[in-house]
Amino acid sequence: MIFYEPGRHKDQGFRHDPFKAFVSPRPIGWISTADAEGRTNLAPYSFFNAMSFLPPVVVFGTGTRSDGSPKDSQRNVEATGEFVCNIVSEALKEQMNKTAVHLPHGEDEMTLAGLEGVACQKVKPLRVAAAPVALECRYLQTVALPSWDPTHGNYAIFGEVIGVHVDPAIVEDGLVDVTRYRPVSRLGYFDYSTVTEVFQMFRPD
Repeated sequence: MIFYEPGRHKDQGFRHDPFKAFVSPRPIGWISTADAEGRTNLAPYSFFNAMSFLPPVVVFGTGTRSDGSPKDSQRNVEATGEFVCNIVSEALKEQMNKTAVHLPHGEDEMTLAGLEGVACQKVKPLRVAAAPVALECRYLQTVALPSWDPTHGNYAIFGEVIGVHVDPAIVEDGLVDVTRYRPVSRLGYFDYSTVTEVFQMFRPD
């Protein structure tokens, strides 16, 4: 076995720290928000997952801008108390990647990527119309995480899911078939994957 301490991966011959390659695949939270003036922001976060079920709670992790200020997603969520998590299908992978661009605050990544936004039921931010699933979320809290760079922060942002939009085309016999939309996940480096097949395992008890 190879052993290394985080941040010292090059001592063992790794060109880049493979931590994110080990903790994979990670679903992508495509977070849409609106600022106080109602302007849309859309950004993908690969530090994302579900944390509980009753009630359903999701979390996405974010760093800060190069100058140490909060990214638009965090700024908007904390200011308005709402966000939407859009699930990325394989058909939307290119548009998702386009929204990773760093635009000035107030500029709309959804429009830049050629995506249509539609109104939600319980929150003000728009959801991505073409997304197979969209989770409307009420902001719960931000947890500050450790950072090796004192000029930049790391944060985990939690939200309770209060509404769900589902494309009926991905539902069969009352169950969601993920192979119908092939959700995109992040691996390490610049690698991604999609779900193409599934298998079942039942708990022993």
